[in-house]
Amino acid sequence: MRASTLAANVTARLLAAIFATTVALALSISPAQANHITASLVAEKPGARGGEIMLAVTMQPEQGWHGYWLNPGDAGLGLTLDWTLPKGAKAGDLQYPVPQTLLVQGLMNHVYEHAYAVLVPLTVPADAQAGTTLPISAKAQWLACTETICVPEQATLQGTVTVGEGPADARFSGWRAALPAPLDRAGTFTTTANGLSLAIPFPATARVEDPHFFIAGDGLVDYAAPQVFRRKGDLLIVDLPRAKVPSAERPGLISGVLSLGEGAGGIALTAKPGPVPDGGTPLTGTAAFSATTLALAILGALAGGLVLNVMPCVFPILSLKALALARGNSHHARREGLAYAAGVILACLALGAAMLALRAGGEQVGWAFQLQEPGVVAVLLLLALAITANFAGLYEMPGLSVERGAGSMGAFGTGLLAAFVATPCTGPFMAAAMGAALVLPTWAALAVFAALGLGLALPFLLLGFVPPLRRLLPKPGAWMEKFRQVMALPMGLTALALGWLAWRLGGATFAAAAVALGAGVVVALAFAGKRQRKGLPVARLLAPALLALGATAYLATPHLADARRTTEAGLLDAQPFSEAALASARASGKPVFAYFTADWCLSCKVNEGVAIEREETRDAFRKAGVVVLVGDWTRRDPEITRFLGEQGAAGVPLYLWYPARGEPQKLPQVPVSYTHLTLPTIR
Repeated sequence: MRASTLAANVTARLLAAIFATTVALALSISPAQANHITASLVAEKPGARGGEIMLAVTMQPEQGWHGYWLNPGDAGLGLTLDWTLPKGAKAGDLQYPVPQTLLVQGLMNHVYEHAYAVLVPLTVPADAQAGTTLPISAKAQWLACTETICVPEQATLQGTVTVGEGPADARFSGWRAALPAPLDRAGTFTTTANGLSLAIPFPATARVEDPHFFIAGDGLVDYAAPQVFRRKGDLLIVDLPRAKVPSAERPGLISGVLSLGEGAGGIALTAKPGPVPDGGTPLTGTAAFSATTLALAILGALAGGLVLNVMPCVFPILSLKALALARGNSHHARREGLAYAAGVILACLALGAAMLALRAGGEQVGWAFQLQEPGVVAVLLLLALAITANFAGLYEMPGLSVERGAGSMGAFGTGLLAAFVATPCTGPFMAAAMGAALVLPTWAALAVFAALGLGLALPFLLLGFVPPLRRLLPKPGAWMEKFRQVMALPMGLTALALGWLAWRLGGATFAAAAVALGAGVVVALAFAGKRQRKGLPVARLLAPALLALGATAYLATPHLADARRTTEAGLLDAQPFSEAALASARASGKPVFAYFTADWCLSCKVNEGVAIEREETRDAFRKAGVVVLVGDWTRRDPEITRFLGEQGAAGVPLYLWYPARGEPQKLPQVPVSYTHLTLPTIR
């Protein structure tokens, strides 16, 4: 039996080798008929001198035909391009979408049975003249196959790139979405008696439906043999049987793509030699597991949105909602409740979609990424000052009138603003849900973001649809005007906090410019208030002025921001976080406390005040020799963003405890004393 198996294996490899050799020879011969896969070359948009744009080689197979991934598997041939480019231009590596498996006669192929595009970055010559058109061409060769026949094909692809600016081809967003998302943390692999074992960082809460690992290296594994997946904590472990005719070289690095299932996308990753844990839970019933994971993520986001209504980071918005609820004289409560909920959910969906799009484009961003941009903070400062002036009675903002009620449009706008300001912080339930959303398919991730918005909007929505709840509110009266004026205090404090954040984010010059624009907004609104009290229209005069000030805040003030930023050590004498610093601290044999924060995250600052930056915590940590690392995420930091994603978190706060011996632990995100949490462990 063993001899017959060996003979069959050798025969299969011999046939594959003969097939590959025949294909390589045949590719030099021009096809006698039209190609079965139609290829074309297209540029995404015009390119700046010395800049980089994306090209796409589109591949359109006929019905029943398929093309191949960069490693075609047991048989086949991927796309090759021989470029002819202008002097100074340079084409980068080919970027393939997530492939499919195709098993034919016991041979595993890595293929595309549908239209697809291979993306190629192109560097525009630095000396190219604006307005000129650069010709580009490539001699392309590929293999087109059905399950019974293969035909080598080729074509000379031609296109042009205009030097300058212009609109982008909308198709590229879909082609980029088909690429595997890069996994920022390397996995580990080890050689076993049966082949390779690979440990992939993958959140325990993340969905995985029908995984398959496409390895880029040849001669390392048996492509057609079943792959065995296990889950252990935040690792996905796959055992890959060795190749029938293994390569004599031992790999120093493994790269490939983890497909998460048909239509679920994939993850591009590399792995280096290292330990792979034993044990774990075999991955069975993955479809049910995926549905459960999605349901848990949605429930977590819903609960997290509810919690955000009472967390310190959303107190400025609570003042808006408190005024709207206390008004109690709406005749269209249901309609306003729906409008408010629509605004909140739309804002959460927009922020979530923007984050997913940026990550798909290779940006290292996480939840609340918008508050890492100086221009956004400047605009929020202007909004806070405008709302404060309204509460103080300087003018009347449409939608926040005590006498006439908010109206549907006012409620919708309040919902948009509520979500935009309320979502920077993560809290209990929400952290795991947002972390799972980063690796879910796009439609499922958007469902999680919508659930977050629904949770945030739910109290106001219930008030609109449950009359007994409205009857619990105080009756309308003169007190409401006093209440509005009192609400000017928390909004004024919010404006001060945003001014402080502007200084922390961009330095004194940037903060002064933002405050000066804010003063201009207040002056314009005071002028508008005088006209309103005289019964005169203000919209035609006020709207252009406010738009101009807002545009200046968003576009111009960031140029004044200071790129330098220093992190204060604080009471705990914390060191700035980096993965190298974490590895060094753990290698020293000391316990490590790592916390991740941002100046725009109010819950982070509350937690630091009541639980972290305390003398009791400092003394306990010093006595136990604890190394403290702080990851300051106020500004965009790709390394911190990457690390947060590896921990299954999409935002801050995040608190990690690494004992001197043992597995790391995630600590609670609620403001409790970490002295009491850690003292039993470190003593």
